[in-house]
Amino acid sequence: MYAIVSTGGKQYKVAEMDLIIVEKLDAEVGATVKLDVLMLNGKVGTPLVAGAAVTAKVIEHGKGDKLYIRTYKKMNGHHRAAGHRQPYTKLEIISIK
Repeated sequence: MYAIVSTGGKQYKVAEMDLIIVEKLDAEVGATVKLDVLMLNGKVGTPLVAGAAVTAKVIEHGKGDKLYIRTYKKMNGHHRAAGHRQPYTKLEIISIK
């Protein structure tokens, strides 16, 4: 059994016992969260599947790899460098109903 869920503006195909990394959620480590189900075993919702539920457990919060951003303007020799680390939440899918 699989489902397509939506969180953080992105969609993920999940099955039970899968680990997924999503945009940071406001939940404590060890808490359970419910995700919006867009499709369940080929049944497409409008926009969500009625009566479907995907439950996930928060495993950890963290930050992704560092991305380096550099800008340069050639006429006036302007340099600028910045870095960014995107926060994430790791989820384990407990059940799909």
